[in-house]
Amino acid sequence: MLRRLADQFETSSAAYAAANGIERDADWFLLKLQEEMGELTQAWNRLTGRGRRRERTQEELDRDLADEAADLLGHILLFARRNDIDLAAAIERKWRFQPAQRPDA
Repeated sequence: MLRRLADQFETSSAAYAAANGIERDADWFLLKLQEEMGELTQAWNRLTGRGRRRERTQEELDRDLADEAADLLGHILLFARRNDIDLAAAIERKWRFQPAQRPDA
């Protein structure tokens, strides 16, 4: 599932980069993670009263937080894809998840 999602993000990201003349070199993928984390933090600060709301409604603030979380996830998947990281395997190993068991097993 993560691989399919990463492929979808790749298609969208590559098209955006091509349309805007952006070179997605190795550094770009890491720098975008940092940028998106900053945007998520900014959305969180606005939502929690630690930043200017800029006349945004509560619904807009909630949507901004969700959108920035989605951006961050997308760029994590792009970073992993670019660097041949098997995130599913790494998550199971790092978080000590047990491999999924079939209900009929």
